[in-house]
Amino acid sequence: MSANQERPDPGDNGKGRQAPAARPSGRPGLAARYRDAGDRLSLLPGNVRGILWMLVAGLFFTFMVTLIKLLGERLHVAEIIFIRQMVMATIVAPTIIYGLPGSLKTSRPHLHVIRVSCASVAMLTGFTAVVHLPLADATAIGFSKTFFLTIFAILFLGETVGRHRWAATAVGFLGVIVILQPGGDSGFNIYAAMAVVGAAAAAVVMIIIRKLSQVERPVTILTYQAVFVGLIMLPIALYYWVTPTLAEWGLLMVVGLVSWAGQMCNIRAFRAGEASALAALDYARLLYATVIGFLVFGDLPAPATYAGAALIVAGALYTVWRENRLGRQVTARTGVRADPP
Repeated sequence: MSANQERPDPGDNGKGRQAPAARPSGRPGLAARYRDAGDRLSLLPGNVRGILWMLVAGLFFTFMVTLIKLLGERLHVAEIIFIRQMVMATIVAPTIIYGLPGSLKTSRPHLHVIRVSCASVAMLTGFTAVVHLPLADATAIGFSKTFFLTIFAILFLGETVGRHRWAATAVGFLGVIVILQPGGDSGFNIYAAMAVVGAAAAAVVMIIIRKLSQVERPVTILTYQAVFVGLIMLPIALYYWVTPTLAEWGLLMVVGLVSWAGQMCNIRAFRAGEASALAALDYARLLYATVIGFLVFGDLPAPATYAGAALIVAGALYTVWRENRLGRQVTARTGVRADPP
Protein backbone atom coordinates (compact mmCIF):
# COMPACT_ATOMS: atom_id res chain seq x y z
CA MET A 1 0.00 0.00 0.00
CA SER A 2 1.43 3.39 -0.98
CA ALA A 3 1.98 6.09 1.56
CA ASN A 4 -0.68 8.36 0.04
CA GLN A 5 -3.38 5.70 0.04
CA GLU A 6 -5.94 5.88 2.80
CA ARG A 7 -6.27 3.01 5.13
CA PRO A 8 -9.75 1.47 4.98
CA ASP A 9 -12.03 2.57 7.76
CA PRO A 10 -12.74 -0.44 9.97
CA GLY A 11 -16.38 0.63 10.08
CA ASP A 12 -16.65 0.84 6.28
CA ASN A 13 -18.46 -2.07 4.63
CA GLY A 14 -16.65 -1.74 1.33
CA LYS A 15 -19.49 0.13 -0.38
CA GLY A 16 -18.81 3.60 0.95
CA ARG A 17 -21.20 3.25 3.86
CA GLN A 18 -20.48 3.00 7.51
CA ALA A 19 -21.34 -0.38 9.01
CA PRO A 20 -23.52 -0.15 12.10
CA ALA A 21 -21.60 -0.07 15.29
CA ALA A 22 -21.52 -3.34 17.13
CA ARG A 23 -23.92 -3.48 20.03
CA PRO A 24 -22.14 -3.69 23.34
CA SER A 25 -22.22 -7.14 24.76
CA GLY A 26 -24.74 -7.75 27.47
CA ARG A 27 -28.50 -8.00 27.82
CA PRO A 28 -30.38 -6.80 24.68
CA GLY A 29 -32.58 -3.73 24.96
CA LEU A 30 -36.37 -3.79 25.18
CA ALA A 31 -36.83 -2.88 21.51
CA ALA A 32 -34.47 -5.67 20.42
CA ARG A 33 -36.23 -8.20 22.60
CA TYR A 34 -39.59 -7.09 21.20
CA ARG A 35 -38.31 -7.56 17.63
CA ASP A 36 -36.89 -10.97 18.51
CA ALA A 37 -40.22 -12.05 19.99
CA GLY A 38 -42.01 -10.80 16.88
CA ASP A 39 -39.60 -12.71 14.64
CA ARG A 40 -40.16 -15.93 16.59
CA LEU A 41 -43.93 -15.43 16.46
CA SER A 42 -43.83 -14.87 12.69
CA LEU A 43 -42.21 -18.30 12.23
CA LEU A 44 -45.29 -20.06 13.67
CA PRO A 45 -48.03 -21.35 11.34
CA GLY A 46 -50.77 -18.82 10.63
CA ASN A 47 -53.49 -20.66 12.55
CA VAL A 48 -51.22 -21.04 15.60
CA ARG A 49 -50.49 -17.32 15.59
CA GLY A 50 -54.19 -16.65 15.17
CA ILE A 51 -55.04 -18.87 18.13
CA LEU A 52 -52.51 -17.08 20.36
CA TRP A 53 -53.84 -13.65 19.37
CA MET A 54 -57.42 -14.87 19.93
CA LEU A 55 -56.65 -16.13 23.43
CA VAL A 56 -54.99 -12.82 24.33
CA ALA A 57 -57.95 -10.90 22.87
CA GLY A 58 -60.36 -12.92 25.03
CA LEU A 59 -58.30 -12.11 28.11
CA PHE A 60 -58.39 -8.39 27.30
CA PHE A 61 -62.16 -8.45 26.76
CA THR A 62 -62.74 -10.33 30.01
CA PHE A 63 -60.53 -7.84 31.84
CA MET A 64 -62.59 -5.06 30.26
CA VAL A 65 -65.96 -6.39 31.47
CA THR A 66 -64.47 -7.07 34.91
CA LEU A 67 -63.50 -3.40 35.21
CA ILE A 68 -66.93 -2.33 33.92
CA LYS A 69 -68.57 -4.51 36.58
CA LEU A 70 -66.40 -2.89 39.27
CA LEU A 71 -67.03 0.65 38.02
CA GLY A 72 -70.75 -0.05 37.58
CA GLU A 73 -71.16 -0.34 41.34
CA ARG A 74 -71.14 3.50 41.46
CA LEU A 75 -71.12 4.87 37.90
CA HIS A 76 -73.90 4.54 35.33
CA VAL A 77 -73.15 2.27 32.40
CA ALA A 78 -73.77 5.08 29.88
CA GLU A 79 -71.08 7.18 31.58
CA ILE A 80 -68.64 4.27 31.44
CA ILE A 81 -69.38 3.64 27.75
CA PHE A 82 -69.06 7.35 26.88
CA ILE A 83 -65.62 7.65 28.47
CA ARG A 84 -64.59 4.28 26.96
CA GLN A 85 -65.53 5.48 23.49
CA MET A 86 -63.73 8.79 23.95
CA VAL A 87 -60.54 7.01 25.01
CA MET A 88 -60.78 4.66 22.01
CA ALA A 89 -61.54 7.58 19.66
CA THR A 90 -58.45 9.38 20.97
CA ILE A 91 -56.28 6.33 20.32
CA VAL A 92 -57.50 5.94 16.72
CA ALA A 93 -57.68 9.70 16.07
CA PRO A 94 -54.47 9.76 13.96
CA THR A 95 -55.95 7.11 11.64
CA ILE A 96 -59.26 8.96 11.43
CA ILE A 97 -57.65 12.38 10.84
CA TYR A 98 -55.17 11.00 8.29
CA GLY A 99 -58.05 9.54 6.30
CA LEU A 100 -60.15 12.74 6.24
CA PRO A 101 -62.32 13.54 4.41
CA GLY A 102 -62.45 10.02 2.99
CA SER A 103 -62.84 8.43 6.42
CA LEU A 104 -66.26 10.09 6.72
CA LYS A 105 -67.37 9.54 3.12
CA THR A 106 -69.99 6.83 2.87
CA SER A 107 -72.43 5.57 0.29
CA ARG A 108 -74.56 3.79 2.91
CA PRO A 109 -75.35 6.37 5.63
CA HIS A 110 -78.56 4.56 6.62
CA LEU A 111 -76.61 1.37 7.40
CA HIS A 112 -74.20 3.33 9.58
CA VAL A 113 -77.13 4.84 11.47
CA ILE A 114 -78.65 1.40 12.11
CA ARG A 115 -75.29 -0.09 13.02
CA VAL A 116 -74.33 2.65 15.48
CA SER A 117 -77.81 2.54 17.04
CA CYS A 118 -77.70 -1.24 17.47
CA ALA A 119 -74.13 -1.07 18.82
CA SER A 120 -75.32 1.47 21.40
CA VAL A 121 -78.21 -0.79 22.44
CA ALA A 122 -75.88 -3.80 22.58
CA MET A 123 -73.43 -1.97 24.85
CA LEU A 124 -76.07 -0.45 27.14
CA THR A 125 -77.95 -3.70 27.68
CA GLY A 126 -74.98 -6.04 27.54
CA PHE A 127 -72.80 -4.06 29.94
CA THR A 128 -75.74 -3.46 32.31
CA ALA A 129 -76.20 -7.24 32.42
CA VAL A 130 -72.47 -7.62 33.17
CA VAL A 131 -72.80 -5.23 36.13
CA HIS A 132 -75.76 -7.08 37.69
CA LEU A 133 -75.15 -10.72 36.74
CA PRO A 134 -72.27 -13.07 37.53
CA LEU A 135 -69.61 -12.67 34.83
CA ALA A 136 -69.96 -16.26 33.65
CA ASP A 137 -73.76 -15.94 33.25
CA ALA A 138 -73.55 -12.70 31.27
CA THR A 139 -70.73 -14.09 29.10
CA ALA A 140 -72.57 -17.34 28.35
CA ILE A 141 -75.80 -15.57 27.37
CA GLY A 142 -73.78 -13.17 25.20
CA PHE A 143 -72.61 -16.09 23.08
CA SER A 144 -76.20 -16.55 21.88
CA LYS A 145 -75.46 -13.86 19.27
CA THR A 146 -74.24 -16.75 17.09
CA PHE A 147 -77.79 -18.08 16.86
CA PHE A 148 -79.35 -14.66 16.34
CA LEU A 149 -76.83 -14.27 13.55
CA THR A 150 -78.27 -17.35 11.85
CA ILE A 151 -81.80 -15.93 11.97
CA PHE A 152 -80.80 -12.43 10.86
CA ALA A 153 -78.66 -13.80 8.01
CA ILE A 154 -81.83 -15.41 6.64
CA LEU A 155 -83.93 -12.27 7.08
CA PHE A 156 -81.46 -9.65 5.88
CA LEU A 157 -78.90 -11.47 3.71
CA GLY A 158 -81.13 -14.09 2.13
CA GLU A 159 -78.90 -16.95 3.25
CA THR A 160 -80.21 -20.50 3.07
CA VAL A 161 -79.97 -22.50 6.29
CA GLY A 162 -80.24 -26.27 6.38
CA ARG A 163 -81.66 -28.53 9.05
CA HIS A 164 -78.26 -29.04 10.71
CA ARG A 165 -77.80 -25.35 11.39
CA TRP A 166 -81.41 -24.98 12.52
CA ALA A 167 -80.88 -27.84 14.96
CA ALA A 168 -77.72 -26.21 16.33
CA THR A 169 -79.60 -22.92 16.71
CA ALA A 170 -82.42 -24.65 18.59
CA VAL A 171 -79.91 -26.31 20.94
CA GLY A 172 -78.23 -22.96 21.57
CA PHE A 173 -81.47 -21.19 22.42
CA LEU A 174 -82.40 -24.11 24.67
CA GLY A 175 -79.16 -23.38 26.55
CA VAL A 176 -80.20 -19.73 26.93
CA ILE A 177 -83.57 -20.83 28.34
CA VAL A 178 -81.83 -23.16 30.81
CA ILE A 179 -79.72 -20.26 32.09
CA LEU A 180 -82.67 -17.85 32.25
CA GLN A 181 -84.87 -20.41 34.05
CA PRO A 182 -88.17 -18.70 33.25
CA GLY A 183 -90.76 -19.54 35.87
CA GLY A 184 -88.11 -20.66 38.35
CA ASP A 185 -87.97 -19.75 42.02
CA SER A 186 -86.14 -16.48 41.34
CA GLY A 187 -88.73 -15.35 38.78
CA PHE A 188 -88.08 -13.22 35.72
CA ASN A 189 -84.62 -11.67 35.69
CA ILE A 190 -84.60 -8.36 33.82
CA TYR A 191 -80.80 -8.32 33.59
CA ALA A 192 -80.66 -11.76 32.01
CA ALA A 193 -83.24 -10.54 29.49
CA MET A 194 -81.06 -7.50 28.82
CA ALA A 195 -78.13 -9.82 28.10
CA VAL A 196 -80.26 -11.57 25.46
CA VAL A 197 -81.27 -8.22 23.93
CA GLY A 198 -77.61 -7.20 23.86
CA ALA A 199 -76.68 -10.43 22.06
CA ALA A 200 -79.41 -9.89 19.48
CA ALA A 201 -78.31 -6.28 18.88
CA ALA A 202 -74.69 -7.40 18.53
CA ALA A 203 -75.78 -9.93 15.89
CA VAL A 204 -77.47 -7.13 13.91
CA VAL A 205 -74.23 -5.17 14.09
CA MET A 206 -72.31 -8.14 12.68
CA ILE A 207 -74.81 -8.52 9.83
CA ILE A 208 -74.48 -4.83 8.93
CA ILE A 209 -70.68 -5.04 9.03
CA ARG A 210 -70.89 -7.87 6.51
CA LYS A 211 -72.81 -5.60 4.16
CA LEU A 212 -70.74 -2.49 4.83
CA SER A 213 -67.43 -4.28 4.35
CA GLN A 214 -68.37 -4.93 0.73
CA VAL A 215 -68.63 -1.22 -0.12
CA GLU A 216 -66.84 0.74 2.65
CA ARG A 217 -63.25 1.03 3.81
CA PRO A 218 -62.41 -0.28 7.29
CA VAL A 219 -61.37 3.21 8.45
CA THR A 220 -64.85 4.53 7.60
CA ILE A 221 -66.55 1.77 9.58
CA LEU A 222 -64.14 2.38 12.46
CA THR A 223 -64.68 6.15 12.43
CA TYR A 224 -68.45 6.04 12.64
CA GLN A 225 -68.36 3.48 15.44
CA ALA A 226 -65.67 5.23 17.48
CA VAL A 227 -67.24 8.68 17.35
CA PHE A 228 -71.00 8.33 17.09
CA VAL A 229 -71.58 5.67 19.76
CA GLY A 230 -69.92 8.07 22.19
CA LEU A 231 -72.13 10.94 21.02
CA ILE A 232 -75.26 8.83 21.52
CA MET A 233 -74.13 8.02 25.06
CA LEU A 234 -73.33 11.67 25.93
CA PRO A 235 -76.84 12.90 26.92
CA ILE A 236 -77.55 9.75 28.94
CA ALA A 237 -74.16 10.01 30.63
CA LEU A 238 -74.74 13.67 31.51
CA TYR A 239 -78.17 12.89 32.99
CA TYR A 240 -76.79 10.17 35.27
CA TRP A 241 -73.35 11.75 35.71
CA VAL A 242 -71.42 10.96 38.87
CA THR A 243 -68.00 12.55 39.04
CA PRO A 244 -65.47 9.69 39.10
CA THR A 245 -62.83 9.56 41.79
CA LEU A 246 -59.18 9.68 40.80
CA ALA A 247 -58.97 5.88 41.03
CA GLU A 248 -62.13 5.51 38.91
CA TRP A 249 -60.71 7.85 36.28
CA GLY A 250 -57.67 5.59 36.12
CA LEU A 251 -59.83 2.48 35.71
CA LEU A 252 -61.94 4.21 33.03
CA MET A 253 -58.80 4.98 31.05
CA VAL A 254 -57.74 1.34 31.37
CA VAL A 255 -61.18 0.21 30.13
CA GLY A 256 -60.67 2.21 26.95
CA LEU A 257 -57.11 0.95 26.51
CA VAL A 258 -57.90 -2.75 27.00
CA SER A 259 -60.98 -2.44 24.74
CA TRP A 260 -58.77 -1.09 21.97
CA ALA A 261 -56.06 -3.68 22.69
CA GLY A 262 -58.59 -6.52 22.59
CA GLN A 263 -59.95 -5.37 19.24
CA MET A 264 -56.45 -5.05 17.80
CA CYS A 265 -55.56 -8.58 18.98
CA ASN A 266 -58.78 -9.85 17.47
CA ILE A 267 -57.99 -8.21 14.12
CA ARG A 268 -54.47 -9.69 14.16
CA ALA A 269 -55.96 -13.11 14.96
CA PHE A 270 -58.22 -13.11 11.90
CA ARG A 271 -55.46 -11.73 9.69
CA ALA A 272 -53.14 -14.55 10.71
CA GLY A 273 -55.50 -17.53 10.84
CA GLU A 274 -58.64 -18.90 9.25
CA ALA A 275 -61.93 -17.80 10.73
CA SER A 276 -63.19 -21.39 10.87
CA ALA A 277 -60.15 -22.39 12.93
CA LEU A 278 -60.44 -19.46 15.34
CA ALA A 279 -64.15 -19.13 16.00
CA ALA A 280 -64.16 -21.78 18.72
CA LEU A 281 -61.39 -19.98 20.65
CA ASP A 282 -63.74 -17.10 21.48
CA TYR A 283 -65.37 -19.42 24.03
CA ALA A 284 -62.23 -19.33 26.13
CA ARG A 285 -63.75 -16.12 27.49
CA LEU A 286 -66.27 -18.27 29.37
CA LEU A 287 -63.42 -19.96 31.24
CA TYR A 288 -61.75 -16.60 31.90
CA ALA A 289 -65.03 -15.14 33.16
CA THR A 290 -65.65 -18.08 35.50
CA VAL A 291 -62.18 -17.87 37.07
CA ILE A 292 -62.03 -14.06 37.33
CA GLY A 293 -65.63 -13.87 38.55
CA PHE A 294 -64.75 -16.21 41.39
CA LEU A 295 -61.43 -14.56 42.27
CA VAL A 296 -62.68 -10.95 42.14
CA PHE A 297 -66.37 -11.17 43.04
CA GLY A 298 -66.66 -14.57 44.74
CA ASP A 299 -69.25 -15.68 42.15
CA LEU A 300 -69.57 -19.29 41.12
CA PRO A 301 -72.01 -20.20 38.32
CA ALA A 302 -75.09 -22.15 39.30
CA PRO A 303 -75.50 -25.68 37.90
CA ALA A 304 -78.06 -24.32 35.43
CA THR A 305 -75.42 -21.94 34.07
CA TYR A 306 -72.99 -24.79 33.48
CA ALA A 307 -75.68 -26.82 31.71
CA GLY A 308 -76.94 -23.92 29.64
CA ALA A 309 -73.44 -22.77 28.70
CA ALA A 310 -72.57 -26.31 27.58
CA LEU A 311 -75.60 -26.32 25.25
CA ILE A 312 -74.78 -22.84 23.88
CA VAL A 313 -71.14 -23.69 23.22
CA ALA A 314 -72.02 -27.09 21.74
CA GLY A 315 -74.55 -25.54 19.37
CA ALA A 316 -72.15 -22.78 18.34
CA LEU A 317 -69.23 -25.16 17.80
CA TYR A 318 -71.39 -27.45 15.70
CA THR A 319 -72.42 -24.45 13.61
CA VAL A 320 -68.75 -23.54 13.08
CA TRP A 321 -67.85 -27.14 12.18
CA ARG A 322 -70.78 -27.45 9.78
CA GLU A 323 -70.00 -24.16 8.05
CA ASN A 324 -66.35 -25.13 7.73
CA ARG A 325 -67.33 -28.46 6.21
CA LEU A 326 -69.50 -26.68 3.67
CA GLY A 327 -66.61 -24.41 2.80
CA ARG A 328 -68.19 -21.22 4.11
CA GLN A 329 -67.21 -18.80 6.84
CA VAL A 330 -69.46 -18.03 9.76
CA THR A 331 -68.18 -14.47 10.06
CA ALA A 332 -66.86 -12.06 7.46
CA ARG A 333 -63.14 -11.35 7.62
CA THR A 334 -63.48 -7.59 7.53
CA GLY A 335 -60.72 -6.59 9.93
CA VAL A 336 -63.31 -4.77 12.05
CA ARG A 337 -64.85 -6.41 15.04
CA ALA A 338 -68.49 -5.96 15.92
CA ASP A 339 -69.24 -4.17 19.13
CA PRO A 340 -69.49 -5.07 21.87
CA PRO A 341 -66.97 -7.96 21.98
